[in-house]
Amino acid sequence: MKLSCTECGLERGLTDPVWRCECGGLLQIEQSLGTLDGEKLRRVFDERLAQRNTPYASGVWRYKELIHPELPAERIVTKYEGNTGLYGSEPVRRFTGVRDLRLKAQSENPSGSFKDNGMTVAVSQGAWLGYERFACSSTGNTSSSLAMYAALSDKASYVFVPEEGVAGGKVLQTAAYGARMIRFQGTYDDGIRFLERHAAELELYVCNSINPFRIEGQKSIVYEIAQALNWTLPDWIVLPGGALSNVSALGKGLQGMLAVGLISRMPRVAVVQAEGASPFHRMIEHSLKELIPEPRPSTLASALNIGNPPSWKKAADVLQATRGVTVSVTDEEILEAKAVIDRAGIGCEPASAASAAGLRKLVAQGIVDKDETAVCILTGHMLKDADALQRYVTGEAADAGMPVSTGLELGQVKARL
Repeated sequence: MKLSCTECGLERGLTDPVWRCECGGLLQIEQSLGTLDGEKLRRVFDERLAQRNTPYASGVWRYKELIHPELPAERIVTKYEGNTGLYGSEPVRRFTGVRDLRLKAQSENPSGSFKDNGMTVAVSQGAWLGYERFACSSTGNTSSSLAMYAALSDKASYVFVPEEGVAGGKVLQTAAYGARMIRFQGTYDDGIRFLERHAAELELYVCNSINPFRIEGQKSIVYEIAQALNWTLPDWIVLPGGALSNVSALGKGLQGMLAVGLISRMPRVAVVQAEGASPFHRMIEHSLKELIPEPRPSTLASALNIGNPPSWKKAADVLQATRGVTVSVTDEEILEAKAVIDRAGIGCEPASAASAAGLRKLVAQGIVDKDETAVCILTGHMLKDADALQRYVTGEAADAGMPVSTGLELGQVKARL
């Protein structure tokens, strides 16, 4: 394994905590896959499904050979993350309009979001290198995940959280895990810039998506999908796009599986952004070569409220490799999709529902054929954003499911029923 720049190719050692090259490009992990055998890996991964109370019981570390083969197993910091459900839902399928749909519920992770898949690797690597202080800038899910894994490994966590546009429940969860929280006026992007400038001076190990070990861990999401579907992927994988680390990880995971023979073809990838925070979609839609940041992103889907996604170049490469597309959806479309997913018994935070809302729009536009198959990735738990949940449950979309005060008299109860 080695670190290399995604733009100029300059190589670095794995112990170098600098995540951006002098040329401005992000660094990535390169791993030689030539000696790996797909058939043997399938058997190993299937056997590990029976593991309990070992690092390989994790839905991330089950795939250690493809994630971080050089990390000693005894140095893994894990909460048995991953192992999340892949659900079929007829109501959600009808809503999106495709022939077959599965929902990958990353909301079932220990801290309630997909961030755990990457954070277990980032914190394990940082702790292995001897770091005691871990940090991130966050709109909520990253900070909750980092705080949990830092506490699990008896390390300190420092999280930079914008004063506005972050769900209160995520802030409380982060604080409950014992993180030292720095609230600031500005956006997620301001926090990232601060950490890139000053983390080394402050002896902080940065665990945002600029950390390539985060990307390595998040590859496991698509590994789990492939294994659950007997290593045959759907026509489309659809996911929300905020910082775009998940898109980068998805593409890297797909290319690795194809290289070692775990899969025989690549699915197409669709990235869904909220209209109020969609600089990547605008770039792709208008065939621009550079991303123009959104200085004041605004969406109720707080996990998508990112105006300058750091992984946009990697995400653009993924779209090119998979004949992928982008789409943007309104907050109203997101909440409509969320209501369907919640009432299907699965549930998700607003940012997650963007995937189903985006798939529905792509079908309506004729970009995704109604006879094709798809997996939508649900990135966060429905209670992650209680403020948005409160607004949509008690708003105009609410119906008789909301509690209404009544007397315990048979006639009144019959009327309610």
